[in-house]
Amino acid sequence: MLLNQKPTADQSPTLQAAHDRVYRTLRTRIMHGELEPGEALTLRGIGKEYGVSMTPAREAVRRLAAEGALTLSSSGRVSTPELNADRIEELAALRALLEPELSARAMPRAHMALIERLEMIQTSIGQVIAREDAVGYLRTNLEFHRTLYLRAQAPAILAMAETVWLQLGPTMRKLYGRLRRTEPPHYHKLIIAALKAGDEPGLRLSVRMDVTQGLKLLTT
Repeated sequence: MLLNQKPTADQSPTLQAAHDRVYRTLRTRIMHGELEPGEALTLRGIGKEYGVSMTPAREAVRRLAAEGALTLSSSGRVSTPELNADRIEELAALRALLEPELSARAMPRAHMALIERLEMIQTSIGQVIAREDAVGYLRTNLEFHRTLYLRAQAPAILAMAETVWLQLGPTMRKLYGRLRRTEPPHYHKLIIAALKAGDEPGLRLSVRMDVTQGLKLLTT
């Protein structure tokens, strides 16, 4: 921007802050499965819910649509994606590629404090399962994976993985209903055991199985 150029309305710090707040909050809600697949949204409704004008609501929707978190039709209809079997298989394949790599890169930095943190999250997952809290389950499950992957110090790969999680959020909520879980994920225990043993092949396999097994139920 030129020094003597006045900022436009869309460039104002207030609107930018409002856009960022709506974008980040709605992004988190979608990733954690708070919205169902195919759930319709309106710009007016988003603006009212978050107390913002149409402009930041519209910009947040456009940004989320570009990430595949929302679909935006030519008529202006906004909704969460309804993924077909082929799309679910594609996203599962991406998880199977990205997340074992992140875990392997994290292993050299997997000190006992990290492992203890993962065990605590695993306990929390058991608690939300006991409450039959689907959103809580998805949130803590992703926390387990993100906590490990942050140790990889590979922000570009992690950003790709989070984009996949974002696109799968509503579908994962649907999957939770089919799994009927009564205890924390078995493969999390194997992930922790592999970290303690320094077993990289075992870690890669456990992560791959953990992030793909459930999704297979939605493609059969």
